[in-house]
Amino acid sequence: MPDFEIEKSLNVSGPVFGFDEAGRGPWCGPVVAACVSWPNFEIPADLSTQIDDSKKLTAAKRKELYEKITQSSALYGIGTASAAEIDQYNILQATFLAMRRALENALQKKAVQPAFLLIDGNRLPLNCPYPAQAVIKGDSRSLSVAAASVLAKVTRDQILTELARQYPHYGWEKNAGYGTKEHIAAIEKYGITPVHRKTYAPVRRYLETHQ
Repeated sequence: MPDFEIEKSLNVSGPVFGFDEAGRGPWCGPVVAACVSWPNFEIPADLSTQIDDSKKLTAAKRKELYEKITQSSALYGIGTASAAEIDQYNILQATFLAMRRALENALQKKAVQPAFLLIDGNRLPLNCPYPAQAVIKGDSRSLSVAAASVLAKVTRDQILTELARQYPHYGWEKNAGYGTKEHIAAIEKYGITPVHRKTYAPVRRYLETHQ
């Protein structure tokens, strides 16, 4: 289970923010990032034993934890980058853009100076304005990153459910925009939408063959 071992090992005074994202692989919709910082690494006992990598949790458990995290003492922020921005910048840079917006969202709630950023994965954004470390499998190791993974996943699922109401043929409320058989069949029958990622290979191939 994730804990604060990485955070405490940094030996910094000031907020340590953990970052994670949801939605890099799907063919449509935004990529969503979140960041979470626990003051003095203090977390309610019932949360410390429940928060985990969002992929290991059920949808119902993620929603429950989302409410508990956002109502706790944690400082958190959520940011997005649109499908158009993903096409413009590529998914990695769009993810970093969403992370920057998540931090800006957090700092709007409380004006603090971040002491350190822990970013899930193996890459860091160029010219990062704060000390930072990439943490492979951070959502399974760090409570800050794991909490961020829950917020990002729940937020993106909510966005895709809303988009599914606007574009009801693609099953996004169930497949979250991934390339399922239902999604592929809907693209062949109904075409692509304004929120599809046009640089993603399956969508790009459709555009190339249907011009």
